[in-house]
Amino acid sequence: MIQYWLNGRTLLFIIAVSIVTGTIFYSQYLSKKIAADEKQRVETWVEAQKTIMNATDQTSLNLAAKISSENKDIPIIETDEKDKINPGNCVNLDSASIASDKHYLSKKLEEFRKQNDPITLILIDSPYTANKYYFGESVLQKEVRYYPIVQLIIVGLFIIITVIAQRTSYISTQNQLWAGMAKETAHQLGTPVSSLKGWIEVLKEIPGNEKVNTEIEKDVKRLELITDRFGKIGSKPSLELCNLSEQVSSMVEYIKKRSGGKVDFIFNTNGASEIIAMISPPLFDWVIENLLKNALDAMEGKGKITINMTDTVSQVKIDITDTGKGINKANLQHVFEPGFTTKKRGWGLGLTLAKRIIEQYHKGAIYVKSSEPGKGTTFRIELNK
Repeated sequence: MIQYWLNGRTLLFIIAVSIVTGTIFYSQYLSKKIAADEKQRVETWVEAQKTIMNATDQTSLNLAAKISSENKDIPIIETDEKDKINPGNCVNLDSASIASDKHYLSKKLEEFRKQNDPITLILIDSPYTANKYYFGESVLQKEVRYYPIVQLIIVGLFIIITVIAQRTSYISTQNQLWAGMAKETAHQLGTPVSSLKGWIEVLKEIPGNEKVNTEIEKDVKRLELITDRFGKIGSKPSLELCNLSEQVSSMVEYIKKRSGGKVDFIFNTNGASEIIAMISPPLFDWVIENLLKNALDAMEGKGKITINMTDTVSQVKIDITDTGKGINKANLQHVFEPGFTTKKRGWGLGLTLAKRIIEQYHKGAIYVKSSEPGKGTTFRIELNK
């Protein structure tokens, strides 16, 4: 269980969260430290203003003026004791906005009120006269405050890119595995099929084996077709214009002969005699055969299978519906996964191969359109023209 959770993605997520959490706490510490330093600088700046107003010697005046001019980043608004703004002594604010927007300083004053308490400079005790200095955050403090958010975005993008890269690598490895397995299967089947064809020729020379030879020859041709399909899975097949209604009809007839007499097949092309699309005939037949066989298994040899084809301007849609036991909602998202099967026997690769053939080779789509336990399932194939 521990090894299951401590996989690469989990560790990556923990490291990323730790980095961001540590950065947030450290940024808050720096922000408070900068805020305290800036408050002290503003207090010094206010004292300089007081000195400028009350200076009796040139040295003190020059020093106060120097201190006042050194503040180039902390925005400050001066008001009287009643918070009436003195526009002439507002520093490090956007002069263009002050000129164009008469409410700009009022808005900034409200913003500064929320950020810091004002520093008050008492001018006269009686009657009470004072200047208040409201100040906001410098650019540095804003950058420190928003830095964790920026870093969180960067870390998030890093995680997304890493996951995509891992996923791409996984899919690439899986594709190589599929191709290698398919090529090896085609290679292994090729030798005994060639041998069987030779034995058929030998049997043809013996009188009385005509009927047996015919059936064996059909089975060998079937094996050749399967070998050809595996060979095309292992490499990118060439597509050709075909009449899909004929392709599907031939597969329906093939399955119908092997289904017994308790299954009704309904094939509907919605009035279209020809439905043309680019396909690889052997692989497309494999998909239809697999879906029809799955439908038979789901009905346990008794029920109705309806194949409905719709020809539109941009797509051909094929719906294969059975009246079988249906698929539970919990299993719907897993039906195309390698190895998934609800049968007692089987590898769970049929629908996986069907999805690969339709989506990767034909650039189409295959999915469960609908399914209800106890009532049946509809698979849909969509092929672009």
